[in-house]
Amino acid sequence: MNRSRIDLGVGIFVAIGIVALLFLALKVGNLGGEKLRDTYELTANFDNIGGLKARAPVKASGVLVGRVTEIHYDREKFQAKVVLKVDGRYRFPKDTFATINTSGLLGEQYVGLEPGGDEKDLAPGETITKTQSAVVLEKLISRFMFDKAAEGGSSAGSAEKVQ
Repeated sequence: MNRSRIDLGVGIFVAIGIVALLFLALKVGNLGGEKLRDTYELTANFDNIGGLKARAPVKASGVLVGRVTEIHYDREKFQAKVVLKVDGRYRFPKDTFATINTSGLLGEQYVGLEPGGDEKDLAPGETITKTQSAVVLEKLISRFMFDKAAEGGSSAGSAEKVQ
């Protein structure tokens, strides 16, 4: 009788652990149950989207206002076309600025919307024209290294001229 009670306790503990892991996996994969109401689509073109993926959050002032639904390559403009599904409760002016940001140093990437001051709002299906591409860490590091190497070479040459 004592053995079956221990087995039951272990079984319940394992079941709770599996449910917790499932919940964590859904949260990490952005498959959680947040409800977007009465959505409409906007598009934005970026030169570089970095590691942005479909289902990435769309945020304004840190608040989740939508999700990225599709990412395509536009062969005419040679840019990435990002389709955003925005909650119908939120409207943005025509001069809204869309940026690709990163949560933390190595966190997930998301689209940030910064509203402008235009009186007219973006209509469903319109394109956000003001965009800023993702900052690619590798490019920043290589530019820093190149600048330091060039700076080191020019300072060595100037030191020889002084002597």
